[in-house]
Amino acid sequence: MNKLIFRKFSLDILIFFLIASFSVTFIVWIIQAVNFLDLVSDDGHSLNIYFYYVSLNFPKIFSKTIIFVFFISIFYVINKYNNSNELIVFWSNGIKKIELINFLLKFSIFFLVLQLIFNIFIVPKSQNLGREFIKESNIDFLPKLISEKKFINVVKNLTIFVEEYKKDGNLNKVYINEKIDADKSKIIVADRGRIIKKKNNYILRLYDGGITNINIGNTLAINFAETDYDLSNFSTKTVTRSKIQELDTFKLFNCINNYLHIINFDKNKIINDPKNQTCHTREVKSIIEELYKRIILPFYTLVISLIGASLVIEPKSKYFYKSHKLNIFLIGSFLIIISQISLKYFFISTYLNFFILSLPIILVVIYYLYLNLFTKFRTNLL
Repeated sequence: MNKLIFRKFSLDILIFFLIASFSVTFIVWIIQAVNFLDLVSDDGHSLNIYFYYVSLNFPKIFSKTIIFVFFISIFYVINKYNNSNELIVFWSNGIKKIELINFLLKFSIFFLVLQLIFNIFIVPKSQNLGREFIKESNIDFLPKLISEKKFINVVKNLTIFVEEYKKDGNLNKVYINEKIDADKSKIIVADRGRIIKKKNNYILRLYDGGITNINIGNTLAINFAETDYDLSNFSTKTVTRSKIQELDTFKLFNCINNYLHIINFDKNKIINDPKNQTCHTREVKSIIEELYKRIILPFYTLVISLIGASLVIEPKSKYFYKSHKLNIFLIGSFLIIISQISLKYFFISTYLNFFILSLPIILVVIYYLYLNLFTKFRTNLL
């Protein structure tokens, strides 16, 4: 009978968690998707690339909401059970309050593992896939970005100006300014032009114009009747180098492997390793902060489960039960905030570093002992 009770209890938490997490994740995802519209409007990517890229942000958003939604799920289900007197079923079947707390602590391990899997494997992989897709994609939305009498600079080192853009795709009075390097540039002026797609790449076919190559102290001008200007050689202005959060977890460990045994290492040290582009020019501090977010922060899920479970230690008949619920909610919310800002104090001293790393486990032990002693004390009073 007890197994059936716990099974229903865990299922109620899981169902509420799935509904709440999907809802919160979807809302945040929609907001972020709107913010990423500049991939199309400013950087010249197609809608296919846009939707593929923003969809790969879904795992990242979900992983960040797990701990908060899990706390809300425990809080909501226990409060619901208490209001409907369903908790009496637990006590009447001989289930002690500490046993319910133990079950929630064990149940939270599932969410801890889930968050670790997302943080260590799924999120970095999905983020990296999105970056690689952007890096390998061409500017296939360029034709729709070109407007009459506007300077278009959606790609690096290239500016295009068109006097007239007809509905049939023909261009009149085309101006192109290509910056080759700091000392060299190329200016192309054509009377007419047309954008042509050739083997999944776009070229500008230009007619009746001239090309001027400008170098320091040297200028060369030539005329043409027809020429093709290849746009596939240019990259989008979107940042294509992988960010820290997009890198493989084990590669990050490898980057700081030489610094782990140093007690007082320089947190602002820049890794200089041209042979390893993953680590090259990365800041040690940034790598450690990212590893902390991926591996240490999920352990606060265990503490959050105990805080939510502490709702059962006060009887419903107490007149201050409402304030007790509010206190529990505020403590849980405050702890989630503390877990996020604790990293700001990580590099102050070595002892503080060890304390911050072990803080989730310390809180689990302290809070569990408190709940255990409190439930025993209440039982003896009754």
